[in-house]
Amino acid sequence: MDDRKFERKLWDHIESDRTVMLGLTSDPAGHSRPMTALLDKQTPGEIWFFTSTENELAQQAAAPMPAFCAFASKGHELFATIGGTVQTILDRDVVDRLWNAFIAAWYEGGKDDPKLILLRFTPAEAEIWLNEHSLVAGLKLLMGRDPKQDYDDKVAKVDL
Repeated sequence: MDDRKFERKLWDHIESDRTVMLGLTSDPAGHSRPMTALLDKQTPGEIWFFTSTENELAQQAAAPMPAFCAFASKGHELFATIGGTVQTILDRDVVDRLWNAFIAAWYEGGKDDPKLILLRFTPAEAEIWLNEHSLVAGLKLLMGRDPKQDYDDKVAKVDL
């Protein structure tokens, strides 16, 4: 499978599953937090997060900071680590495009809530693991066959 297919699968899974673990690479403990990832067709290649100005990550990312996302699709068909940068920004056009009832529930002041801020994650690279045939590999293992060969073409490092 070529790298672009891995990349397309990654974006498709993020768009449908949305939950990633987002953290700063400078955090010595490697702390990350669950965040809802949103993709905007007007800004391809960017991942957006609605958050609060009181969020520690948002406070630390006033300037672009090296960051990472860890992602596992709901059905565990795809896993990824994504490296890039994150920065707080308040882009009203993006807010308008991505705003929905689930986001609105978090902000008493709606789109004009003074605590509303966006995190823009700009990915640079990803390592992606596909786990599409885990059942088949499990059956091969039970039959005494080596399942590792099924995974040789299921990992890719991709520039985003």
